[in-house]
Amino acid sequence: MASPERYIYEPERPTARVWVKHLLLLAATFCTATVAGTLYPFGGLGSISGDDPQNFGEFVQLLLSLPSAYLSMVGNAIHQIYTNAEYLRYGLSFSVSLLFILISHEMGHYVACRLYRVEATLPFFIPTPPMIGPAGTFGAFIKIKSPMPSRRAVFDIGIAGPIAGFIALLPVAIVGIATMETVPPSTVISPGALVFADPLLIKLVGAFFGVDLAYGIGNPFYFAAWVGLLVTALNLIPSGQLDGGHAIYAVLGANVHRWTGRIAFAIMAALTLVGWFYFNSPSGFLVTILLGVMLRVGHPEPWDQTPLDAKRKAIAFLALVIFVLCFVPFPIRIT
Repeated sequence: MASPERYIYEPERPTARVWVKHLLLLAATFCTATVAGTLYPFGGLGSISGDDPQNFGEFVQLLLSLPSAYLSMVGNAIHQIYTNAEYLRYGLSFSVSLLFILISHEMGHYVACRLYRVEATLPFFIPTPPMIGPAGTFGAFIKIKSPMPSRRAVFDIGIAGPIAGFIALLPVAIVGIATMETVPPSTVISPGALVFADPLLIKLVGAFFGVDLAYGIGNPFYFAAWVGLLVTALNLIPSGQLDGGHAIYAVLGANVHRWTGRIAFAIMAALTLVGWFYFNSPSGFLVTILLGVMLRVGHPEPWDQTPLDAKRKAIAFLALVIFVLCFVPFPIRIT
């Protein structure tokens, strides 16, 4: 076994150039998330629509028209944000809330890395074109650049992100539900609309405030919390180098980690098929692909394999509770 001294690092402080690079990515993500917050399904501005093609020629024509229709839609959203204070307020409420959750999650990882003197990058935020990325972003990540010193470090670094993100999204969810407006029970949802399935946490908050979520109108805080819950649930799946994978590796070891990844993939693949055929929910395909990739990613072995103490095992149980509060098998359904 290698000596502990071999894996003791003094992490470098980020240079000004590094800070500029990461802040530019954050700024770009802030802009794309603000625009995405005003667009369907999060905001009131229109989506790309058109007549159903009746033949192959009309289908090709529809495809060719999509880029210009998309640019026109995004351009209109940007114009509305610049000229209409209400759209600006709505978009900022969404993007600031969502980025607050994502930053809290990633800084949980980053601060834990610094405490263990593990070399890691600042968070990389991933901006995406509005609507093409789920919320103007594919989230964020940090890259760990030095070996893990112990199973305790693997656990603490891995679990710090989801717990910090979950704590951050709680006030956002509370504000979103407490200020939610409702529609009459007789309101009919139009065909083709997206319906967001509410995680258990949202249902509990709704019950506390006496809000019937079945007839609630989503607002930017609700949608930001919903995306944050989805991100937290995905990260806590016990597979590969997801946060849940780090936790299960640290608590139960490499063999159990290997099998939980396979089981998670099989369960998610089954849920994806059930969701597609019985609940008109296509959202599971990307998750299944992600877990398939995770099966191919090995987990780094820390030099210190000392088992975790009782306190950390209790925190692992808390992480399981958080996963139950955040996870829904069919997040999005098409009516």
